[in-house]
Order: sequence, then C-alpha cells, then structure tokens
Amino acid sequence: MPVSENRQYNSTIGLEIHVELKTKSKMFCDSPNGLGLENEPNVNICSVCTGQPGTLPVINEEAVHMVLKTGLALNAQIQNFSKFDRKNYFYPDLPKGYQISQYDKPLVLGGYMDIDSSNEINHVNRIRIRRVHLEEDTGKLIHPKGANYSFVDFNRAGVPLMELVTEPDIKSGSQARKFCQELQLILRYLGVSDADMEKGQMRCEVNISLSGGKELGTKVEIKNLNSFRSVERSIDYEIKRQTEELEAGKKIIQETRGWDNTTSNTFSQRIKEEAYDYRYFPEPDLPPLTGLDKLAEKLLAEMPELPKAKIKRFAQEYKLPDEDIGILVNKKELGDYFECVASELKDWAQEAEPKIDTKKATKLAVNYLITEMQKLLVQTGIAFGDLKITPENFAEFTKLTMQGVVSSSGAQTVLKEMFKTGADPSRVIQDKRLAQVSDEEELEKTAAEVISQNPSPVQDFKKGKEKALMFLVGKLMAFTKGRANPKIAEEIFRRLLK
Repeated sequence: MPVSENRQYNSTIGLEIHVELKTKSKMFCDSPNGLGLENEPNVNICSVCTGQPGTLPVINEEAVHMVLKTGLALNAQIQNFSKFDRKNYFYPDLPKGYQISQYDKPLVLGGYMDIDSSNEINHVNRIRIRRVHLEEDTGKLIHPKGANYSFVDFNRAGVPLMELVTEPDIKSGSQARKFCQELQLILRYLGVSDADMEKGQMRCEVNISLSGGKELGTKVEIKNLNSFRSVERSIDYEIKRQTEELEAGKKIIQETRGWDNTTSNTFSQRIKEEAYDYRYFPEPDLPPLTGLDKLAEKLLAEMPELPKAKIKRFAQEYKLPDEDIGILVNKKELGDYFECVASELKDWAQEAEPKIDTKKATKLAVNYLITEMQKLLVQTGIAFGDLKITPENFAEFTKLTMQGVVSSSGAQTVLKEMFKTGADPSRVIQDKRLAQVSDEEELEKTAAEVISQNPSPVQDFKKGKEKALMFLVGKLMAFTKGRANPKIAEEIFRRLLK
C-alpha cells in the first residue's frame, strides 16, 4: 500500500512470548507433561489439572529452576521473593475458572538481549526484558468440521508456561524476528523447551504503536503468530497500515488484531475499550517462594555454554568461516557432534606422519557434515538424534578421505552406506572395493590404453587445449570405475603426452 513521505512516524514494538516448558510433569500436579507428543485426548490428566473440588496444587520445582536459568541467560535480576496469584476469567478450556499465574511478584525482573542489526555494520540493538513469570497453560478446544459443538482436550491444561515480556524497544519486524530466533536458541541450549512454534510450544503476541512525536501512539495487539516469518511480516504490514491511516487523518483505535497468512494482512478481532479486570489476588493454596537469589547462585554453576559464547569460541578454536559457525551453533546437536569429531581429528593429526594440518582436516569434516550429511538427513527424514554414524567413525571417514584412500565420489558412496548401516568406513571401503588406485605403474598402463583409443583428444591437448586432458582423465576414471586417483592420473597423462 502506498505511504506518504510527508511525515516520519516512529514505531514502538514490544513482544509477549509464551513458552511451554519441557518438564517431566505438569506445573501443579504429577500428571505427565506430554508436550510435543501425539497423545489421545484427555489421557495426561488428573483431578488437580482438571480443577476438581477439594484438590490442592503443588509447585513444580523443576519449572521454577528453568525460569530462573532463563533469567540468568538473559542478564536478568532474580528476585529474592516471588509468589503465585489467581487470574480470574472464564473460558471453556480453563477448567478451574481461573489460571494460576504471577502478577506483581514474578520470578524474574529486568534483563536484556543484544541482537545484531542487519541494517548497520557493527551495530548492536539492546532489547530490554521487563519480566519473566511462570503460570499454567490452558486446555485445547477442538472444533469438529460442520458441527455446532466443540470438544475440550485437557492434556495441555496445567503444562508449565513461561511468559516473557519485553520493553517496547523493538523498531522493526526484522528486529522482532531476530529476537525470537535468538530466544528460541537460548531456550534450546538451556534445555528448558524445544520452543517449536509450529507445535505451539512458543507463541508470540505483538504490541505495536506509531507516533509522530514524543507521545506514544495507540497500542494495537496482534495475536496468533505461529512462526518467525509471521512475526516479521505482521509487524511490517501493521506499520504500513497504521502509517496510511494516520496520513489519511484517521485515528488508530486500540484493538486486538489477528494475522492471516493467506492474505498477508492483519484483521480486526475485537476492540478494547477498557482493560479486562482479572481480579488478581494471591493464590491461597501455594506458599510464597523465598531465597531465590541464593538458589540462582547455585543454578549459575549448572549453566551451559550459550550460543554467543560458542560462536566466539568456535571462531578462535577452529578458525572456521562465519557461515559454517552459524550453522553449527544454530543446530546444537550438530555442533556437539562436530566437536566430538574435531577432537578425534586433532588427536590423529598430531600423531600422523607426516604431520597433518588440523585446520584442513576440521574444515573437510565440516564440509561433509553441513552438506552431504544434512542432505541425507533431509532425504530420509531421520532426526539427528537417531544418526547411526558415531563421531569416531565420522572422524575416520574424514581421515581416509583426506589421505586419498577413497576418491571424492567414492567418499559419498561410503558416507551413504555408513548413514544406512552405521558401519565402519574402512569395512565399507573394503567390502565395496572403493579403495582409490594410486599405483603409478598400474595407472600408467591404463593411461596408455586410453591414449591409444582417443587420438583426437590427444592431438587437441598437444595443441594446448587443457579441457582435452580432463576428458582423458575422465575416460580413465570410467575405465577404473572411479577408483583411480585423479591427481596422479593427470600427472601421468602430462608425462606421457610431453
């Protein structure tokens, strides 16, 4: 839609992000947390999470630890005192008629995340965190097609739900997307959630307003954003929509809008004339939490290496290109696997005679991991955690390829067989007769035969046409079924055709 350039508007954007935590049991009972599993409806339930009279909640300690670790990872202040509150509202998938949440005393206050700006060189945007609190998730409504009724599945009811609220520091859709992506990666490194947006494990809401001066504009909320792309595109669309409205002299109304992926625009859901009164009051059945700052000190010792620290270390330790490091860090399992492979290669390179360049060996391993290995995983649909190739065997595969025991085309055959069976690479090479032929006497006999059968390309090469030599090498490779060492073959042809 066209936008006038007569006036510059400032966008103010904040995010509310809900994350389902990967605990063993639910937030206030011992029912299994079936997060991410395809279960029959209403099997992971009990009298507590379905709100039966006379039942009492018990705080899930593991969930509290997860929120505190998230706060530590986000440079936040861990509160000494925290409590739970009842948030009262009625909805069919809320079995108790209220939600146990946190109001004025959350587990975490403050904090920030620094994200790299894609628009400016060496510029970092700091997005401040307002709060992180813990609550229970609701159930799920199921609407049969064509029916005038709905079912309720309470499997999700009571699952620990962490809510993170940012300050309105975000200025664009791309910044919001970057924030969400980096938060997801941190959560996965901490092991607190898989944060898969497509499965509803991470859900985003956007609060956005535009203004032409120092005063903030009217806030519009965008709900039901289930992908990073939707977060970015909905913000960009809403900035254009509100700009056009203001340029036309219209007033922005406070409302909740949805996002339609099909039409790529937001649409009005309901107008907010005044804030809903949730009648918060302290949860009488749960004790307040104290000494959390001391607990946080203990949890700090359990914190894993986080993505930004790993990026820095990989650059210093392995001297890899930024693009490769990004892939290894963004896919944690792949990065951990690579480090095991690199350790094996380092030991081998130090003992090899003659000495092997560890950097070259490492780079070769990375190339196969992020190209051929990833291709096989995508083609087969196998999860990385189910990979049959051990890091030790992959390191041996890299070593044999680097030593020229097997050709590059043969290496792909070896890797495919290893991927399928988990077999040792040396055994695969032996069983499938893939060892590269480097015996010069044997190759010279074959080369002489290729020369006698291809007089025209031979004459072309003697006239200075280098492509003709590659043709002859290709013929020799075909004759030996890809087992000849191409570098040695090229040297032999050059010597014979002087």
